Amino acid sequence: MKSKTNKLIAVALMGMTVATVALYPFLQSIGAVNPPIIDPQPVKPPVVQQQQSKIDVVFVLDTTGSMSGLIQAAKEKIWSIASSMAQAEHAPEIRMGLVAYRDKGDAYVTQVTDLSTDLDSMYAKLMDFRAQGGGDGPEHVNQALYDAVHKMSWRQQDAYKVVFLVGDAPAHMDYQDDVKYPTTLKAALKKGIVVNTVQSGKNGATTKGWREIARLGQGEYFQVSNNGNAVAVATPYDKKLAELSAELDDTRLYYGDKKEKARMEEKVKASKKLHAAGSVESRARRATFNASDSGRKNFVGENELVDDIASGRVKLDEIDRDELPASIQAMAPAAQSQLLKDKAEVRQRLNAEVKKLSRERADYIKNKVAAEGGAADSLDEKIFGAVKEQAAKSGISYEAAESAAY
Repeated sequence: MKSKTNKLIAVALMGMTVATVALYPFLQSIGAVNPPIIDPQPVKPPVVQQQQSKIDVVFVLDTTGSMSGLIQAAKEKIWSIASSMAQAEHAPEIRMGLVAYRDKGDAYVTQVTDLSTDLDSMYAKLMDFRAQGGGDGPEHVNQALYDAVHKMSWRQQDAYKVVFLVGDAPAHMDYQDDVKYPTTLKAALKKGIVVNTVQSGKNGATTKGWREIARLGQGEYFQVSNNGNAVAVATPYDKKLAELSAELDDTRLYYGDKKEKARMEEKVKASKKLHAAGSVESRARRATFNASDSGRKNFVGENELVDDIASGRVKLDEIDRDELPASIQAMAPAAQSQLLKDKAEVRQRLNAEVKKLSRERADYIKNKVAAEGGAADSLDEKIFGAVKEQAAKSGISYEAAESAAY
C-alpha cells in the first residue's frame, strides 16, 4: 500500500513539473513569474555630434577724410577680431562682410563686400580704402545701414549675426529718398541681427545718434579715440609668423573646372596682395587666425587638392586631368601622389610651428599688456565683451576665453 502511494505521489509531482515547464512562457508573459536575472551589458550613450556654431559679422565703416586713424586701426586689427571670435567653443565658422560708406557727392556712397569665410578677399578690399571726402558733417549712415541689413547674404537662422557701425559723424536725416535708420533697425531685429556702434572721437551729435542706433539695434555703444584705442604690440615672433604664413600659402593647389579655378585664383591674388602690402604685425595676426580651427576655411578655401586628398574626401584618380592644377597635369600619377604627400607633410610641420609661435606671441603680449596696466578700455576688449555677451544668446560660449586676442 505504501509503495502504491509513493508511486502516485511521484507521478503527480512529475505531472506538475511538466505542466509548469509547459506553462512557463505564458506565466512569464503575464508577469506571474520573474525572468531570470542576467547581468546587463553597459549601454554606451549615443555619440552626439556638436554642431559647429556660426558667426556672421559686418563692419560698416565710415571712410571719409577724418577717419584715417580708425581705418588704419581696422586694417591692423581685423585678424585679431577674427581670432577673438574664434576662441568660442566648437570653433565657430566665421564669415565677415564690409560696407564702406561716405556721402552723396563723394566718390561713392557705399561699397559692399558680401559675407564670406574668405577673409583674405575681404581684407584685400579693406586695404584699398583710403580716408577721403566728407567734410560737411553728417554722412550717409542711413544708406550704409540699409545695405548692411538688406544687401548681405545673412544666414537665415542658427547664427550670431552682428553689425559694428564705425564712424565719427552723425547720419544725414534730411535726405528724402532714403530709408531712415529706425526703419532699417526694425528689419534688422526681425532678421536676428544685433547692431553695435563704435564712435570715433567726441562729436556730441554723433554720440546721440550712435547711442540711439545701438539702443534700437539691441547692441552696445562704444566711444574710442581717433586711432581706435586698439592694442598694438609688436613682438619678436611677428616676422617669423609672417614668413611661415607665406610658406603655408605656397602649399595650396586648387583644382576644378575653369570657373572654380578662376574663383580660387582671385583668393590667391588677395593673399599675395596682403603679403606684399600688409604690415608684418597684421600678417602675423593672420597666421595665428589661419592656424585656428575657425581660420582653416580661410586658409584652405574651396577645391584645395592637398587637403581634399589628405582627408580622403577625394581620390586623385577620380579627377579629370583638365581639372587638376596646371602645374601637375603633365606629371605621372605616382609623381602627383608623391608631390601631394610631400606638400601635406610640409603643411603639417609649418602649422605646428605657427601654433607654437602663436602661443608664445600671445603670452608675450599678455605680459606686456599686464605690465602697462591692462587693456580694458581698448577697442579689442570692448568688441570682444559685446561679442561674448551677445553670442551667448545664440548658444555660443566664450567661457574659456580670458580676454580678446591681440
